[in-house]
Formats: sequence, C-alpha cells, structure tokens
Amino acid sequence: MSMINKEIADFSVQAFQDNAFKTVTRADVLGKWSVFFFYPADFTFVCPTELEDLAEKYEAFQAAGCEIYSVSCDSHFVHKAWHDASERIKKIHYPMLADPTHALARDFDVLIEADGMAERGSFIVNPEGRIVAYEVNAGNIGRNAEELFRRLQASQFVAAHGDEVCPAKWQPGAETLKPSLDLVGQL
Repeated sequence: MSMINKEIADFSVQAFQDNAFKTVTRADVLGKWSVFFFYPADFTFVCPTELEDLAEKYEAFQAAGCEIYSVSCDSHFVHKAWHDASERIKKIHYPMLADPTHALARDFDVLIEADGMAERGSFIVNPEGRIVAYEVNAGNIGRNAEELFRRLQASQFVAAHGDEVCPAKWQPGAETLKPSLDLVGQL
C-alpha cells in the first residue's frame, strides 16, 4: 500500500542533537518541511556514509525550510556514544531520533520485525504532516543526499505550483510541465 499522502501519527521520542538530549514530537514537525531518514543501526558500515553525506548537505536543507530527522531503533544514549566515537557522526547537527519502541518505524512501515531494525527509508513530509515522497532501499544500498534534496525541491515546487509537474532530472529554475487534457493520458 502506498504511503503517499499518509498523515504521520502522533509521536514523542528522545533525540540527540548538538551534544544534548531533547524530546521531539509530531508538533515539532508540523508547519515546516521534514525529512525522516531511517537507517538500520548505529555503529554499522553503510549508515555512517549516508549520515555524513546528509550532514554535508544539511545547510542546504535548512535554507530550503526543511528539518532532517535521522531515525534508528537505537536509544538516544547509543546515538551519543556513536557521535562521541565516530569522526563521521561528529559532523551531524540534525536531530538523531531514538526509536527503541519501534513506534516511528512501524508508522512509516519500515520496521524489520525479525531484526528489530528499520529499513533504509527516506520520507519527505510536508508542513501538514503528510508524506509526499518516499524511497525504501535494501539494507546494503546507500542513498544520495543530493538526490533527496532534489526531490525535496521538486516536492516544494509542486506544492506551491499545483498546476505544474516536474519532469525527470528537474532542477529549480528548469522547465516544468503543465498537464493539459491532451497530455493527461501520457502522465
């Protein structure tokens, strides 16, 4: 079943951000664009390369009015320990959400029940708290922050210009399409 337009459930989780613990709730997400970036576990191999890539693009996401939330089923204490131990993870300034009860992983339908870990899922959530784009990869396939950012920009453009659509490889400033009755069958 598609997750497009699904409203995210109410939640309250602990997070590690900028050497501090804090609580993040659904209310914190509403009113701005968000990316929920699920990964299997701290202290692993592919995950730090993805999280570092995202950290290097974080300012661009922030400038676009979007907060990034990385999420794993580890506790916020494990996030801190990983941050303290890894040069790559020390670069992260976005909130690292702890989901040891699997509430978020279940809501976003990325929980691997048998392992108690999440799949690699990237979800773009609009200011109303609805999923507008997502991608789920197998655990051994890393993601690209640049492409995720492009999809965020396209999602924001379409939200602001509902009568236009973004073609493949669309970038801000590039030509968009305006569907007409003649083109509807080609969409």
